Amino acid sequence: MPFSDLPNAAEIWQNTLAWQPNEQQQQKFAAFYQAMLTANSQFNLTRITDAKDFWEKHLWDALSGIQPWLTDLALNPGALVVDIGSGAGVPGIPVALARPDWQVTLLEARRKKVSFLESLPQLLGLTNVNAVWSRAEDYHPQASFDFALVRAVGNIQQCLHFALPLVKPGGLVILYRGQFQASDNHDLEKELSHGQATLEQVLAWQTPLTGGTRHCLLIRRPGHAPRPH
Repeated sequence: MPFSDLPNAAEIWQNTLAWQPNEQQQQKFAAFYQAMLTANSQFNLTRITDAKDFWEKHLWDALSGIQPWLTDLALNPGALVVDIGSGAGVPGIPVALARPDWQVTLLEARRKKVSFLESLPQLLGLTNVNAVWSRAEDYHPQASFDFALVRAVGNIQQCLHFALPLVKPGGLVILYRGQFQASDNHDLEKELSHGQATLEQVLAWQTPLTGGTRHCLLIRRPGHAPRPH
């Protein structure tokens, strides 16, 4: 099924995230999908290639983690964002398309995937994206980030270990999870007990096409920053 034929996409966006892409954003989502399909056999980017799966598991899922910043574009204008372990460019590329005022760094340790990521700004006409070839623990940016996005790269303790040092005081780590289980909560409580971060909010979602469960944990590094409403 062509990506553009996804039924009721605008309505689903609005009903679930209280936001929907404009025509230009929708066209760039479609261009991102086509770029990923074209490069997938060479770079082994993702197993998610069906159009509906791509929409739900890459686009919708990516933006569910920043839902408070979709409905209020005045929050954190000009934010610096790092997508840790970006892989095929998710969640970083959808976030960059939805918030063009944010500067998004795609951090990826595998050189082949970085080659694909480096092609995306020109392919998609994005001036707010750059790709960096590095592991998170070896990366030392010139400026700390307002947000670190982490999806499917390890347990919570591991994620926070390499994400928290990259965000500025008052910055947020957004962890994308499936089920938020008792073991996850134990790991989180253990990490938070050191006083290095606080759990600010848990966004719980039901995926709109398949009815799955997703959670996004908003974890703040101590300091001062405006909070989402």
